[in-house]
Formats: sequence, C-alpha cells, structure tokens
Amino acid sequence: MIWKENRENAYCEITPAIMALKEQWEKKDYIDPKLYKEYNVKRGLRNEDGRGVLTGLTRVAEIQSYSVSTGDAGEKIIPTDGMLYYRGIDCRELVTGSAERKRFAFEEAAYLLLFGELPTAEQLQDFCVQLASYRTLPTNFFRDVIMKAPPKDLMNTMQRGILTLFCYDDKPNDISLENVLRQSLQLLSNMPVLAIYAYQAYRYNQGESLFIHVPLPELSTAENFLRMLREDRGYTELEARTLDVALVLHADNGGGNNSTFTNHVVTSSGTDTYSAISAAMASLKGPRHGGANSKVMAMMADIKTHVKDWRDEDAVRAYLTDILDGKAFDNSGLIYGLGHAVYTKTDPRCEVFRDYVHHLAGEKGLERELDLYASVEKIGKSLLMERQHKEALSTNIDFYSGFVYEMLGLPMELYTPLFAVARIAGWGAHRMEELSAGGKLIRPRYECVEEHRSYVPMENR
Repeated sequence: MIWKENRENAYCEITPAIMALKEQWEKKDYIDPKLYKEYNVKRGLRNEDGRGVLTGLTRVAEIQSYSVSTGDAGEKIIPTDGMLYYRGIDCRELVTGSAERKRFAFEEAAYLLLFGELPTAEQLQDFCVQLASYRTLPTNFFRDVIMKAPPKDLMNTMQRGILTLFCYDDKPNDISLENVLRQSLQLLSNMPVLAIYAYQAYRYNQGESLFIHVPLPELSTAENFLRMLREDRGYTELEARTLDVALVLHADNGGGNNSTFTNHVVTSSGTDTYSAISAAMASLKGPRHGGANSKVMAMMADIKTHVKDWRDEDAVRAYLTDILDGKAFDNSGLIYGLGHAVYTKTDPRCEVFRDYVHHLAGEKGLERELDLYASVEKIGKSLLMERQHKEALSTNIDFYSGFVYEMLGLPMELYTPLFAVARIAGWGAHRMEELSAGGKLIRPRYECVEEHRSYVPMENR
C-alpha cells in the first residue's frame, strides 16, 4: 500500500517508498572493501602505486609526472616536476610569448591537437575563418531549445543542446573521419555560444534581464566569450589574454582523464559524435573532475568567513586541520585544489597560470585575496603531505582557475562550462584517434561476488 498512499506526492519528493527501497538496497548491495584486494581489482583503474592502468595509446597529449627507479625492493616512484605535451610540444611554449606574437593561442593549440602539426600563418588564418563560419546556432535554436525549461546546471543545458544539434545534422550517424572532423569543428565553434546562451537563459529564469550578443568572426574564442557574456561587450587585453591561456591549458590532459576516457569508451561503441561528446560532458560535470574549481571557490569563501585574520597562519592552519578532520566546510575531509590524480610534484598548468594570477590580481586590486590563496596552498600542502606521508604534492590548476574566473567577472555557473569550451578540442582529437586506431569495443571485466541461489515462488517469499 505504500506506493498507492504516495501517488499524489510531488514528482521530486523522496517518499517513504523510496526510503524503504533504499534501505533494502543497503542491506543487499554492500561489497566488503577487502574483496577488492582479494580479487586484485584496480579500483579507479589505478595500480597500487597510484599509477593508472595502461588501457590505450595516443599521440594527442602526454603527461610526465614521475620517474621510476628499480632496485632490490622493486620499483619506486620518484615525483618530478610535471610536464604536459600537446602532440609532443610543451604546452607552455604555446602560451609563452603569445601576446608578443600578436595572436591568441587557443586556436593554434586546437589546430595542433586536431591535426598534429603547428599551423602556418595561412593555415591558422583559414582555420579561424572556418571556425567563425560555424560559430552560429540553427535558426530559433536559442528560443526553441535553450530557453525551454532551462535546468539549474548549465552543463545539462549544454548537453541537451549538443544532443539536439544531432537533429539538425544531415549526416549525424556518419562516423567517417571527414564527417567527424566536420562535426568536431562545428562543436568547437558552437561550444562557447552554447555556454553563454545557456547562462543568459539561466539568468532570465532567475528574473534578470535578457541580453544576447552575437559573436564576431574577427575575434578569438576568448574575446568572443567575454564579449557575449558582458552587457557592455567590453573587456581588457589582459582579461582576454588570461582567458585565452586558461583555454589552452584546459584543452587536453592526456587520454586517461575521466572525460576523455569516457569519450574513448563511448566512441569505441561506434556511436555518433553528439552522443560521445555529451557523455564526456556528463563526466566533466562531476565535482571530482571539471567541477573542482567551483568546490575550491566554495571552500575559500568558507575559509574567508571563519578565519577572521587571513594573515594569521596559525588560524589558517587550525581551520584547514578542521577541514581535513571532516569538521568544517562540507565535512568531506578534502582540501580542494591540492593534489592531482597524475601530477605528483607540480602541475605545469598551474605553474604557467601563476603569472597571470598575479598580474590580474594586481590589476583588480585583489592582492589580499591572493595572499590568502598562497597561505592556504602552502599550509594545506604541508598538512596533506604529513598525513599522506608524501614527499611532494602538486597544486592543481583548479586551485587558482576559479579565482581567475572570479577576477574576470565570470559567474560560478560558467566555470565548468568554460572547461568544456576548452576541452572540446582534445575530445575531438581523441575521438578521431579512437575511430582510426581503436578498432575494439572497450569492455573491461567486472567480477560478480554475489552467491548463486534458486528462484523462490511468490507464495513462499
């Protein structure tokens, strides 16, 4: 009778029936953690030493973060400064000096990731013209798709938009490389527009004024993003350069990161580009992946509230200890933005970003906030290394990226969508690589630890 009694309840309500089923699930679906070791399960697809299980080969991007020494005691992981290569080229070289070269770097990085070589001046110009020609959504798409029941999370709005673009494509299921390339370029161009328009719909749904600016073909991705976001369409050179650097540094991070691996897995099934990219978006949305910088911002806001004197390192240390003990902030026991699944000593993206963080903080008059970030980084890493018995710990780019976006005036709702705007370049490159070189459905094995039993007739239950 429990279902009948609750049929009139609201659609989203957690009913007593749901709670009863949840309790039944808890009794039956628990798996003893000891079993994972017994069956030698690589949880998180990671080995005992923390290194990822090798599941594929790629030419697109490479992470270097440690060296391995072999001795009588076996292999030992030695932390090293992190390196990130796009098609064999240090990603830092793409952004260093881009201002002096009088061009923005993201489009050059996207070309490199997709086609494997740095473009000539003519090739880069043609590429930017091609992207500009695609940087429009179908007629009435904003009204008919984005404005209809806009979700509270922009990532879901963008996913729905990507999946709906399938319906406007004359060859949506064609997975030939030339067609997938065409779709990848279109999504690379559409992603910033989807993100900004999803945010404008969200604002309107919150009672704010609605304004829509169309992108200009002569502007870069970073410039158009800021122009479409702001009511006055204005931005400074430093703001656009800083956002451009952020896009480059987020464009890829190796084939094994969660969203790119999701892209590989879904692509291996032979499905269409829109489904594969939407699946990658679903992965990126998670707070353990692309949503991490939003958690950093929430954590820092909490620290600002509870630590009265930001310059008092003892007070900062005491509150960070409470966070690690699960007594403060979200009670997770995590200091967000410190540590990385792959980078051991330094995250090269963060090291590049530091200069821009300092310049932007100076321009915006936020040096005091920057000092607090530096204090949390230094003290938090010390506490974590002590607890985890580590000699080194990297500061993730997510630790500072949220602060940069805040200084740029970007709303927190756009932090993760902006990540997707950048990562679509890598996703497109990895999808094409999987289609051309994968050849097998990705299908790992799970061991079932449930006991066999007989069916019990209804009257005997």
